[in-house]
Amino acid sequence: MSELTFEQMLEDALKTIHAGEVVEGTVIDVKPEEMVLNIGYKSDGILTKNEYTNDNSIDLTAAVRVGDHLEVKVLKVNDGEGQVLLTYKRLAADRGNKRIEEAYNNKEVLKAPVTQVLDGGLSVVVDEVRIFIPASLVSDTYEKDLSKYAGQEIEFVISEYNPKRRRYIGDRKQLIVARKAEQQKALFERIHVGDVVEGVVKNVTDFGAFIDLGGADGLLHISEMSWGRIEHPKKVFKVGDVLKVLIKEINGNKIALSLKFEDANPWKNAATKYAAGTIVTGKVARMTDFGAFVELEPGVDALLHVSQISKEHVDKPSDVLKTGQEITAKVVDFNEADKKISLSIKALAADEPQQAREEDVADVDVAAVAASEEA
Repeated sequence: MSELTFEQMLEDALKTIHAGEVVEGTVIDVKPEEMVLNIGYKSDGILTKNEYTNDNSIDLTAAVRVGDHLEVKVLKVNDGEGQVLLTYKRLAADRGNKRIEEAYNNKEVLKAPVTQVLDGGLSVVVDEVRIFIPASLVSDTYEKDLSKYAGQEIEFVISEYNPKRRRYIGDRKQLIVARKAEQQKALFERIHVGDVVEGVVKNVTDFGAFIDLGGADGLLHISEMSWGRIEHPKKVFKVGDVLKVLIKEINGNKIALSLKFEDANPWKNAATKYAAGTIVTGKVARMTDFGAFVELEPGVDALLHVSQISKEHVDKPSDVLKTGQEITAKVVDFNEADKKISLSIKALAADEPQQAREEDVADVDVAAVAASEEA
């Protein structure tokens, strides 16, 4: 039997490898674009940057060091120059596929940073597997600009898994919907009519503002924003304002809110302040053909009927009055039940001659007393 040469014994001692096989190697040299691994074979393995990662901006010298151990997959045993070509990213992708499959079957919530913002959605990478999240599944509301998600770590589930077509679809929307449903349930179990709660202005419209109560939105109608008159909600509130609001009504999943707190109700002491016969001053708030409404204080308006504006005949209030004009009048009727107050300038004018006569009589009496004393 012939003796084996040293080269033959060394070659026999080295393992045999095949394309597709997973091997472990030790980094023995690394450059920015490629690294060399000792894989226990007669030839070292070459791992290029393109086969290490999909990130073209990476510098391999910053990612790995000599002496690091890596599990890699054999692409070619001989590239034509006697070198073994290796891949790291494809092995990671294979394992990633398995990981994504398990997450899909188990409905597991995954978390990953957004690597790309595309026209139609977002792209994330989990274990070297690229997952696309369509714009319609990014949120529970339409978002035209998705740029704010760039680099942001987000949670999602896999809603479609098709490795043959390399189609992996993520869904963030259903997590948001489920989370909001839980918050809504907790909110409705907690709140009651009459409660005062804190909320954040979410949207302002012509008719009111929607307030986020932390689980559901409540509507603060323009008529409930103040005891006084509100010209337009946008002149009073802006998105992001924090408010303490009163739960006025709960109807199913609809919540009506109010800022008209009872302790600030101007009608609380109105019976005393505006009793019939009281002389008051207010500003003309608005006019109709039949009269002018005068604001006595925020939340308390009184009607000055056209027939009570002057002793002279007045066709329309706008003929003699202007919006914003300050007037003084007499309260001729106070109806607390209907929150109605009637004013009259004419009655006030009618009182003046009587007052003048009383003053004249008083002057005469004083003069008479003085004359008698002199006598």
